[in-house]
Amino acid sequence: MSIRHLRIFLTVCECNNSITRAAKKLYMTQPSVSVAIQELEKYYGIVLFDRISRRLYLTEAGRQFLEYAQRIFALLDDMEKGIRNWDTIGVLRVGASITIGSQFMPSYVEKFSAMYPEADVQVFIGTSHQLEQKLLNNELDFALVERPVHESSLLAEPYMEDSLAVIAPGRHPYYQGQVLKKEELSGQKFLLREHGSGTRELFEEVMEKSGITIKPVWEGMSTTALVNAVIHGLGIAVVPKRMVSGPLEKNLVYQVEIEDAEFKRYFYIVHHKDKLLTRTIHEFIDLCRCYELDFPMPKYNGL
Repeated sequence: MSIRHLRIFLTVCECNNSITRAAKKLYMTQPSVSVAIQELEKYYGIVLFDRISRRLYLTEAGRQFLEYAQRIFALLDDMEKGIRNWDTIGVLRVGASITIGSQFMPSYVEKFSAMYPEADVQVFIGTSHQLEQKLLNNELDFALVERPVHESSLLAEPYMEDSLAVIAPGRHPYYQGQVLKKEELSGQKFLLREHGSGTRELFEEVMEKSGITIKPVWEGMSTTALVNAVIHGLGIAVVPKRMVSGPLEKNLVYQVEIEDAEFKRYFYIVHHKDKLLTRTIHEFIDLCRCYELDFPMPKYNGL
């Protein structure tokens, strides 16, 4: 028994049980259609049609067989539609670092889901190390991270420029308008992101080049918690500048300028070099590249 046999049987039924009309519709000879029906009956050991006065009538077994055949072809039709559109629907597994995940990813997913409502976007937020491991294990299709990757099997494309801000409490006007030397930072109480964070790595890299070691009194994964701690006068912090635009405008915090120090970086789109990038993945990546130009984001106040 084959799909061909089922299609012939189904066509005969659709043609009011007429082998002549079915043969014409299928571009087959009448004997070939008759043989196919007989082969089905022999294979299953049943009679599909009563042959009375040179006409065919579905038997009870034939009617049940017809129901199964119709369900099978409906499923085949669904399969064909799904396979033909496999790269525009289905599951999209996206990873993001904590900064990108908290500030950008909700807007990315909202816009993408509006464009492709049938796509199921699954998001994982984690550290750069966690994201790299998931990419290597094919647990993510691609990821958005705050630093270049270390693994040679991963490809990274810079897609957005970002900068960090050293912020101090607004209640201490000493910091306002001051340009500090790097050496003056060594005695400050620093509130930093956790080890492995791209934000922390960039700041420590700039400091270490000047021989300055920073020992934080507060470490955490939440930028919001760091900003709130600064507002309460617990120390100074290093955070993405775009995440404190609100507190800066309200004078809740001040940005501390550091002499001869530039805290600029890029965000990266990362995927495995052997990963097949479907049309859906390309569409999401293109959205990330163009988002700030096409869909300006509201200010994020970090609170």
